[in-house]
Amino acid sequence: MKRRSFLQATAAGFGATLLPAAAKDEYLVYFGTYTDTNSRGIYAYRFQPATGKLTSLGLMAETPNPAFIVAAPNGRYLYAVNWKGDERDKQGDTVSAFAIDNKTGKLTFLNKVTSKGEMPTNLTVDRTAKTLLQVSYTGGNIAGYRIEADGRLSEPTTYFEHRGKSVHQVNGPHSHGVIVSPDNQHAFVGEVGLDQVRSYSLDAAKSTLTPSDPPFVSVKPGTAPRHLAFHPSGKFLYTNDESRPAVTAFAVDGGHLKEIQEVPASPADFTGRNATAEIQIDRKGRFVYVSNRGHDSIAVFSVDQRTGFLTPVQHASTLGKTPRNFSLDPTGEYLFAANQNSDTVVPFKVDQTTGRLTPTGEPIQVPKPVCVLFVKAQ
Repeated sequence: MKRRSFLQATAAGFGATLLPAAAKDEYLVYFGTYTDTNSRGIYAYRFQPATGKLTSLGLMAETPNPAFIVAAPNGRYLYAVNWKGDERDKQGDTVSAFAIDNKTGKLTFLNKVTSKGEMPTNLTVDRTAKTLLQVSYTGGNIAGYRIEADGRLSEPTTYFEHRGKSVHQVNGPHSHGVIVSPDNQHAFVGEVGLDQVRSYSLDAAKSTLTPSDPPFVSVKPGTAPRHLAFHPSGKFLYTNDESRPAVTAFAVDGGHLKEIQEVPASPADFTGRNATAEIQIDRKGRFVYVSNRGHDSIAVFSVDQRTGFLTPVQHASTLGKTPRNFSLDPTGEYLFAANQNSDTVVPFKVDQTTGRLTPTGEPIQVPKPVCVLFVKAQ
């Protein structure tokens, strides 16, 4: 597909077929991509939940391999990891900061800093917007950065390397996901290489971390906990387990976790290769969603609000290949799934009673999409 064709693609045609959403706000939808083929960086669409209309805004920032992107809670700044696989980035693996124009979607580069570890994979901003946390897959580490008043990032203010090994073919630490607890007191890391969830105390004001005691909880060998999602109550934490593939539920007590359940992520009758990629929970804590690469689906689970246990609801095809990432929109009524190897993003309508997903129409075209981010527009 030619570059111009996918930049000009819009979803106005299928937008008319969508069911109306309660919210009247509009959102910018940013897509992080791999830039090793026909992509050049971060792309965006404008989204109207009330009508389902999507309008392409094109390339918002030319930047190498922005494989994961997050926004500050105020929606004014965007942060992206950058892999050194692109020769345009002579500085190596970095984390970049951008200012967001909430009217046009344009991203203005602010600065970039070292990732303190090869192949940065995941980012999160604490709830006070003072600290950015980043983990690296090859480095097997976590780093923290102070967010300045103008949105720029400091050099790393805290840094820890993980040590050990498990049963995986590629042995050693490989940190893949990071999340901050709802009370903003702790950070947890999905350590796929060590079959652990690492725990830290967070001092957001100083942008520093302190390992918990004990510093991790181990899961079954070969599980590979990848990304993490907190129940809004803070009582339960869920991980998507890349290698099993499954979802593990934990009871949370401060910085301590206790495993309470493991549920398969793929259908019982599926015998092909499969690996989970992303996990999210809806804003009311009723449903957990997990993407499957191989089965190429989004697994939907209902949540028991008392016990935290999960019950399978649906496996919805993503209508494409390799859904590396997805995101629920802020209204909770839509889910956008990014099919990395199909160059498509598929919008789904979320049933507010059952959590089930229904595709809304034709996919939109985005080159090598691997991350989806919603930011409120003006």
